[in-house]
Amino acid sequence: MKLKKLAVITLTLTVAAGLAGCSQTDVVGKTAITSFGAVTNKLEDKVSFDETKNHWVLVSPTGEKFEWSKDFSSSVSDASVEFDAAPFVAAGLSIEKLVTDQYVYDQATDKIVMPFEIAQNKFSYSGDATPIDTFKQIVETNRKNIGYHAELDHYGLSLGNGNTFEWAKDMAKNDKDIVFVLNPLPLIEAGVDPSKVEGWVFAKVKVSAGKGKMVEEDKFLKPFNLN
Repeated sequence: MKLKKLAVITLTLTVAAGLAGCSQTDVVGKTAITSFGAVTNKLEDKVSFDETKNHWVLVSPTGEKFEWSKDFSSSVSDASVEFDAAPFVAAGLSIEKLVTDQYVYDQATDKIVMPFEIAQNKFSYSGDATPIDTFKQIVETNRKNIGYHAELDHYGLSLGNGNTFEWAKDMAKNDKDIVFVLNPLPLIEAGVDPSKVEGWVFAKVKVSAGKGKMVEEDKFLKPFNLN
């Protein structure tokens, strides 16, 4: 498993329209669940449960974390992303300039944690829950947050403020199995020179602005091949 070095690329993110919940005709919703399950199965012991936060935790090959809550109605964040601060500090980041409620810096680990609130859904389970059981409930109750990225054949969970966690529809046909997607603007405003951030790709990304209109936005991307 290795981090892919990518040239600057243009991506097209499209959010599948329409159906609330995972109805029989909701192919995007259904396949988002099965493909996410394939990713968690592939990572095996890199997916665990943190009882203190009531979060499922997925750890990338280089230590980045994507977490999702077992119950969106709890007092903890619904999801979070964690990554090393060092590459951004080396590229000019002033930690004290980051928005404190959106970015939490852990000095002991030199990590930046981004917590996200998605909804207030109370999730219920029959028996012991698994990571995919929780993810199914996220898709069923917050279908609008699930998108399909046709160009890379990815599904994604929109976390808010332009940040997304993406995964491949079919890992056997894709060399970018999971991708951390960050909105770079707050980091740039806090001093980061995006061209100098090692380990992340700075890319122009086309995103939907509604009514069929697409606009370009800058993103930081960190893709992984899990094979």
